[in-house]
Amino acid sequence: MAVGPPLVYADQAASIVRKKDSTGFSRDVCAILLIANVMRCFFWIGNRFETALLVQSLLMIAAQLGLLYICIHYRPANRPDSYGGSTRPFSFWQWPLYRTYLEFLAALCLVLTILVLILGQMNWFVNTLGFVALGLESTLPIPQLISNYKQKSLYGFRASTLIGWIGGDGFKTGYFFWQGSPIQFQACAIFQLSIDVAIVVQRLVYGSAPPAFALTDDDDIEEALRLAEEGEDIPETPRP
Repeated sequence: MAVGPPLVYADQAASIVRKKDSTGFSRDVCAILLIANVMRCFFWIGNRFETALLVQSLLMIAAQLGLLYICIHYRPANRPDSYGGSTRPFSFWQWPLYRTYLEFLAALCLVLTILVLILGQMNWFVNTLGFVALGLESTLPIPQLISNYKQKSLYGFRASTLIGWIGGDGFKTGYFFWQGSPIQFQACAIFQLSIDVAIVVQRLVYGSAPPAFALTDDDDIEEALRLAEEGEDIPETPRP
């Protein structure tokens, strides 16, 4: 229970390094897992759930920090964040430097520490923190679901990762009910498993062949147009 979920991403990381390209894997997956598991660790302070789940969160944080570094190192050259551009507010999670991500996570830990010291004895705060942490984690497959829809393909997204999601989420859903884990774990696990099933349907419909043409996010298109108007050089999107 503690080691399995982080290991799901080992093959995804190896695939990105082998291809030297992180296309097809949504970096927002790392954002969701890092923020959710940091909050889960603080939730444990107020509600001492199973130690195995706490260890899982700590290992997942380490695994996602490594995967995030790999994704940034091998990001496609045609993405705006590769040269410091983004239309997201504050360029959230599209920063060009790995250090910026670490600074954000450190600030998050500081804020949560202050809140726990002030409100940690109040049940409503502890329960809310748990729902936010587990609710955020349950949205994990959604960025990948959207990325697959835009590409009309699961190219770049490893089947082993999808199998790991289905198997892992199915197992932990049963585990939470069997162990009588807090309701936050049970409700969010069911929601996350339903999104996993939707991605399986996408794989059956779209397949995993390379997309017919390179697609970028709407944010990327807007940024490319802005830079073009300013006369800056825009890396061309490679065509197959």
